[in-house]
Amino acid sequence: MENEQNTPSNQAAASQAAPAFKVILASGSPRRKQLLADAGVRFTVHAADVDESLEPDLLADPPEACKKLAERKAGAVVQEILADPAFSGMLIVMGADTMVVHEGEIFGKPRNLSDGTRMLRALAGDTHQVITAVSVWMISANADGQVSLGFRTLADTAHVTFHDLTDEQIADYLRRGESFDKAGAYAAQGEGAKLIKHIEGDRDTVIGLPVTRLLREFPDLSAAI
Repeated sequence: MENEQNTPSNQAAASQAAPAFKVILASGSPRRKQLLADAGVRFTVHAADVDESLEPDLLADPPEACKKLAERKAGAVVQEILADPAFSGMLIVMGADTMVVHEGEIFGKPRNLSDGTRMLRALAGDTHQVITAVSVWMISANADGQVSLGFRTLADTAHVTFHDLTDEQIADYLRRGESFDKAGAYAAQGEGAKLIKHIEGDRDTVIGLPVTRLLREFPDLSAAI
């Protein structure tokens, strides 16, 4: 006789009865918020200020550097949440970081106009990497103050090839004003899309959050309350 606990109907019922997580995005990025919302995930935003400086060994390893910053961002929010003695429930906290890497050099947000010009000149007519790391923390806390948590951090990479660009085209793009809060001095979801010849990989990774991969690897996100 078949064990009732293993029947498909009981498995489905158990799945439906499983408690759902609330999702917190540890980022104020409007691009990440839009990507997550477009995927139908319910979430709230809670960002924390963190030190984004990197040690020389991490600067030499961009994927690990990106993962470390994502972990810092998520971890800082987790600490703030757990500092509240009244907190109980089940949460998923996601922190993310995006880096543009060209010939081993990490291109962050341009410091000024000349820095943005330097970056775009280097990227023009060539292929670079965009790495987005996401650190996903799962937290469960009951009313007695017992807490369990775990986290996993992944890094997704896309290869982006730019068109050849003249200095006039670069200057015209920089005048549009969307460069200065973007890694690599361009926005793939904005006017910067015109600079791009080809993307090998997930375009959402270039924008700032590999949502398709996240939903595949963390199905609890789809059932967030």
